[in-house]
This record gives sequence, structure tokens and C-alpha cells, in this order.
Amino acid sequence: MLVAWALSLVNPAPLRLRRLGYVRQSGLLHARSRRCRASWAPHLARARSVVAAAAEATGRRRHAVVLGSGLLEDVPLETLGRLFDRVTLVDAVHPWPARLAARRHDNVTLTHAEISAGLAGGLGELCAGSDLIVSANLLSQLPIVPLDRYEAADREAPPQLARHLIEAHLASLDALAEQAERVCLITDTVQREEDRAGCVTDSLDLMFGATLPPSDAAWDWEIAPFGEVDRRQRLIHRVHAYADWRSARARSPDA
Repeated sequence: MLVAWALSLVNPAPLRLRRLGYVRQSGLLHARSRRCRASWAPHLARARSVVAAAAEATGRRRHAVVLGSGLLEDVPLETLGRLFDRVTLVDAVHPWPARLAARRHDNVTLTHAEISAGLAGGLGELCAGSDLIVSANLLSQLPIVPLDRYEAADREAPPQLARHLIEAHLASLDALAEQAERVCLITDTVQREEDRAGCVTDSLDLMFGATLPPSDAAWDWEIAPFGEVDRRQRLIHRVHAYADWRSARARSPDA
């Protein structure tokens, strides 16, 4: 917790987003990524490969936008910077490691935004004219800060708030896919808790009832190895990846 607190102090962000709790959440995520570097490595490598494949498959390469760029551990910034004329990294907080990485590329810019606000919050304007849009391990994170605000105020959150935020982001991706050549989505969908015998002791729907089409690729992410949360339990997230969101939507039975 001390590391997370220290990181929340040094990570710059607009005052409005800091007051909403995004800097604190970024610090917690940054600290966990440091502690769980080994267990996260396979997931991050696969996520980078999906984004790189989406970038390579994009014909027009004028502008790429990454939503939820965060620490850039799951974003192949070198590849994007080489392939595209411009790369815009969008998040509520851009931690110092990401800022330093971005400075090495003349065509990479950072933009602060509360992505959970969706198109109504100006997401459409940020992505206007882009050829590739990436939503990088962001979708399941969207409800965290809003739900934390209700808890901190000792108030009960609206029952469908989390699902609404997730479905609103998916709707935003649908709309953006009509403008951009390609939209890429990577998200964790289900959390399961396992004991040391490999038995599932609990599970949580990270989509809160929102549905996704069949994915191009899927894998497990050991987000909290034994000892991170409990020495007898570990947390594993199931990740779904869509290198071409529009095509996945078209293949869906509900399309």
C-alpha cells in the first residue's frame, strides 16, 4: 500500500480526475503490476501480440488511438510508433513509465480523459479521423472508480451502473468502428478464485451481465498469484481478445 500511495502522489493528472479517484486507482494497479510482474508477463505478451497484429492488418496508417493506455505494458508502442504517422494514448492517468516511453517517440501524444464517459464525454472527438482504435484491458476497469465513489460516500450504487458503463463502452466501440478502419478490443471477462488444489472456489462476472461475441483468442491471466491476496487462493481472469471488433460483432448470433 505504501508503494501505491507514493505512486499516486507522483503520477500527474488533472485535478478533476485526481479528485474522482483515478490517480489512486492507477497507483494501486501500478504497484500490483510490480509485485506480480512474473505472473502477468504471459498475459501482457499475448495482449501486445494482438494489438500488433491489429496494427499490421490496418491498411491506412495515419492515426492510431489507444484507450486505456495506462502503463503501456500491454501496448506495443514501438510497433505503433513505427507503423502510424500519429499515435494518441488516452487515459485518465499517464504514469511516469508511460510518459517516459512516449517521450522517445516524436509522433506519440498523451491525452487525459475519463473514458467511462464514452461518446458523451468527447471520446468520438478524440478518435475522429483515426484508422486504428484499441481498447486495451480497459472494459472491466470502467466501473471500479465510480463504484468506489459510492462506497466511499456510504451510498448504494444504482443496481445496473456497472453493466451500463460496460455496455456504453461497447456501444462507443460499435459507433467508432463505423468510422475507423479497425477497432481492437482486449478485456478480461470472468474472475475465478482457485485453491492450491486447482479447485474453483468462487467466480465473478466482470462484465456484470453484458454479453460479448465469440472472441478471436482467449487466455488466462493470473492477476493475483498465491500470496498476493491470500496465501491459499489465487485469482485468475479469463481474457477475450478481438483483433477486429467489427467483424466479431458481425459474426455474433445477436448481430
